[in-house]
Amino acid sequence: MGSRIRTTILLAALTGLIIWIGDMFGGRQGMYIAFVMALVMNAGSYWFSDKIVLAMYHAQPIEEHQNPELYRIVRELTAEANLPMPRVYMIPEETPNAFATGRNPQHAAVAVTAGIMRILTPAELKGVLAHELGHVRNRDILVSSIAATLAGVVMILANMAQWAAMFGGGRSSDDDRGGLVGLLVTAVLAPVAATLIQLAISRSREYLADETGARLAHNPEALARALEKLSMASERMPMNASPSTAHMFIVNPLSGRSLANLFSTHPPIEERIRRLRSMR
Repeated sequence: MGSRIRTTILLAALTGLIIWIGDMFGGRQGMYIAFVMALVMNAGSYWFSDKIVLAMYHAQPIEEHQNPELYRIVRELTAEANLPMPRVYMIPEETPNAFATGRNPQHAAVAVTAGIMRILTPAELKGVLAHELGHVRNRDILVSSIAATLAGVVMILANMAQWAAMFGGGRSSDDDRGGLVGLLVTAVLAPVAATLIQLAISRSREYLADETGARLAHNPEALARALEKLSMASERMPMNASPSTAHMFIVNPLSGRSLANLFSTHPPIEERIRRLRSMR
């Protein structure tokens, strides 16, 4: 499915969720308010989703003189993939991980944590960066960034509905579609629905980014070893990451939390490694 079609479907689905929450929360007036909010969030997420996600993790832009090795690898891979040079960011986080963001290859950014620089060999780091540039080349980054922004909004609205239900807010009880029960259903189902939308989009794209990255780096084994290391490190030391952005990282940053695994945004790491090693 083309990137534009997937983006449109995602925006429409999450917009529908936001409007539904508004309807349950405040009736027709709440629905109108939610619709306006959805339009603003759609525009904001398209133009600023990358900046929002980078700011969430306190990512700092780095220049070539600050990390020549990292820049060299990214430059080699972008030349191999025939892509513009993306912006490069460092996340002050010890858990090793990485993600790419941006609305298109001309406005892309690659972010790595400080921890990933300490545990991977240059070949393994190249495999990880090739995976992230695979997302850029396959035009997944806009969908992922928008999903992160809008899913976060849905979860905020669902939390508001939950609090309103606890304190007797919401629509009148004589409305059989609303009231306390409706608000509680909204509070429970809206984050789940947002997560399921993310799952449908992100899992298959991880396999494709693995394959693209392995071919760009000409070393599927290095990427497989990197995934093993990152997965084990995430199990021991999960990131303090938002569930709404977990799908953006190369490995699930919440993998150490059993509840978060219920709706994991990543395919099984063992299957990803198996597919990479079968490419040899």
